[in-house]
Amino acid sequence: MPLELNSPSVMVLWLFPMQSALMPINKIEQQWAGRLSPARSRQFRQSRGYVRHALACLWQIPALEIPLLAPPGHPPELANGWGFISFSHCCDALLVAWAAQQIGVDLERTDRSFAAKPLASRYFSCEEQEAIAHLTGSALRTAVLEQWLIKEAAIKWQRGSLAKDLIHWRCNAKSAFAIHDALSHQVGVHRIHHSTWKMVVASDFSAMSHPPMLCLG
Repeated sequence: MPLELNSPSVMVLWLFPMQSALMPINKIEQQWAGRLSPARSRQFRQSRGYVRHALACLWQIPALEIPLLAPPGHPPELANGWGFISFSHCCDALLVAWAAQQIGVDLERTDRSFAAKPLASRYFSCEEQEAIAHLTGSALRTAVLEQWLIKEAAIKWQRGSLAKDLIHWRCNAKSAFAIHDALSHQVGVHRIHHSTWKMVVASDFSAMSHPPMLCLG
């Protein structure tokens, strides 16, 4: 394989517009997409097609030869020896990440509108809620959004469940780590702000020689 996979510091991120033309997916993926609603089907085709496209460019092999297994509703996986993949999408962009070690990513628009206080009250720990209790308005929304991104990226790194693990992952605005208080898992988190998007990458950053770089598709 053209890319050296033995170094744990290797990590690549791509950001693609969601309105981009669809890329090829394999026959099984086409069958899965055909069972979804029109909106979910396009989202599924977009993510799997661009994972294949990104890795095909990285390794200089045909996209349909990428050994990707990513059925709807399950964490995406690559065959043994091909590293680890994670992706996330919002209304107008798709974030794809590949690394030589376990990785999880999450993406959202910075201007997303949501009920920040009720969300924090339901899913954040008492310590996390106390840390943002003095915030209001856009400052509160920004803080809650960033915490949510960290939690989702950590769950993807864990290959866990949003329903079961969301309340167990905790972090704070300044920490470079997130901790699962039930399993004692700890993972490094790296925040990226590009244009109208916020992103979080969860991985073992102690093995990295430099922060991940973002490639624009």
